[in-house]
Amino acid sequence: MARRTDRNGRDRQPQRSDQRRDGRPGRTRQDDGERPVLRASQPLIYGMHAVIEALGNPQRKLGRLFITENALARLKEAAGDPRRPPLLVRGDELDRLLPQGAVHQGIAVEAEPLPALDIEDLPDDGLVLVLDQITDPHNVGAIIRTAAAFAVDAIVLTERHSPDMAGVLAKTASGGLEHVPLIVVSNLAQALMKLGDRAYWRIGLDSEGPAPLGTLAGTRPLALVLGAEGKGLRRLTRERCDAMARLDMPGAIKSLNVSNACAIALYAVTRKD
Repeated sequence: MARRTDRNGRDRQPQRSDQRRDGRPGRTRQDDGERPVLRASQPLIYGMHAVIEALGNPQRKLGRLFITENALARLKEAAGDPRRPPLLVRGDELDRLLPQGAVHQGIAVEAEPLPALDIEDLPDDGLVLVLDQITDPHNVGAIIRTAAAFAVDAIVLTERHSPDMAGVLAKTASGGLEHVPLIVVSNLAQALMKLGDRAYWRIGLDSEGPAPLGTLAGTRPLALVLGAEGKGLRRLTRERCDAMARLDMPGAIKSLNVSNACAIALYAVTRKD
């Protein structure tokens, strides 16, 4: 068999399967099979905006930062070098690590939940949202993002019948979780009573409320109480409200998605300040 030589007359060595033509290590099917499967040890926040805000929050205790090479370049451009060493991964590894269909944008970070506040920690002139069994993470995430935009002081929600504060919710909130404190309670009716003891004016939103919101919400401290779509506010929740209000709309449809209603309500009450 004829010898294979290079242009300098030296014997040519067969290229290894794990080496590219430029001499740098390559990745083979065997290499892929030997890579350890990624597993998260804490809840994950994913998506570029959500992770950037989490990385910038000194109160957030973080674990490993999983990121692709392309996403790392975008992260450095947007926020500088991350405050913790990143773990470079492939996009398909993140796909397997996260829920099916998660739009991760090549980045995810392990994150412990932020410490919750108590009603006694609220300011005397605060603006608070109270969520009555709103379970859809997209809706709650959108509400949190809107709350951050309108400088809401806190969101009150229940331990049960509330979505997980990571994953889809954190992605939808787009960093809002880092700016709006949460107050997690076991009994919403009792929490509303405590808000009343703090002199908070408690207004429940209802598409058939007896008065327009704009005629009621003129002073602080104020708590806007929102119910789940379809079910609305529960009986005990209504009984703990000082008033029920509606959003007047000129069109044929008189009710909105709860996150959209929240945004309009916050605009209505904050423009009076």
